[in-house]
Amino acid sequence: MTSWTPSDMPDLTGRTAVVTGANSGIGLPTALELARHGAHVVMAARSRERGEAAVASVVRAVPGAKVEYGRLDLADLASVRAFAATVGAVDLLINNAGVSMPPRGLTKDGFELQFGTNHLGHFALTGLLLPRLLARPGARVVTVSSNAQVAGRIDFDDLTLERGYGRLSAYARSKLANLLFTLELQRRARRAGADLLSVATHPGMTSTEIIKIPVAGPLFRLLTKPAAAGARTSLYAATSPDIRGGEFVGPRLRPMKPSPAARSEELAARLWEVSAELTDVRFDALTGR
Repeated sequence: MTSWTPSDMPDLTGRTAVVTGANSGIGLPTALELARHGAHVVMAARSRERGEAAVASVVRAVPGAKVEYGRLDLADLASVRAFAATVGAVDLLINNAGVSMPPRGLTKDGFELQFGTNHLGHFALTGLLLPRLLARPGARVVTVSSNAQVAGRIDFDDLTLERGYGRLSAYARSKLANLLFTLELQRRARRAGADLLSVATHPGMTSTEIIKIPVAGPLFRLLTKPAAAGARTSLYAATSPDIRGGEFVGPRLRPMKPSPAARSEELAARLWEVSAELTDVRFDALTGR
């Protein structure tokens, strides 16, 4: 296990980072450390009240920090487009936000909630911000996945899970989609000769508000780590010079081996095309190069 800590991060002055779900969980300490190291951070969150409170907490911790709130609801593609239109130059995109194991629900656009929020919302956001990312040297996209991806299965004939819904299986599917997207984005960036690193992370079991199922409180806290410790993986993936595109970085800050499904280029290409069709986001900045 590497001894790397956020104190080893480089000076990020002049760099802009977008962090989704930055108001809580591992998103908040991720935004805090990026700001502490000089980055201009756009803290994206669905709730204005909670988002602005999170911005204020970062400024209290880092006086003079360059941070701002941006409203983003990943379960609403209109909100994703509206948010993306407000973002200027961006060097780092941290696709962090997500929902975990809620009762079955649908996004505003009719997608199964976990797949729509965790994958499709971030797919669309990345594609919409891609021209600005490609305009910056050394840009990175970090997408928070999970080792739950090993249990993920994608049935393209039942993406809304009308034939049966399991909280955990739907979550695993969304995390597999995150990893497939990460690896396919890196392949396409490489083919296009783009200066972009796409990296996925597994932060490990972290005590955050994302968990929506009943758990034994004391036992859960014993088995999980604080949000700040979970953020370490995202920060390492976003800033370490040792990172290589297409890596799946685990909580020990070493590359993990994706599941056979996640490594399937055929499955990744199909998911990409389906996602582009569902979101109407085409990543033309890569295909047109």
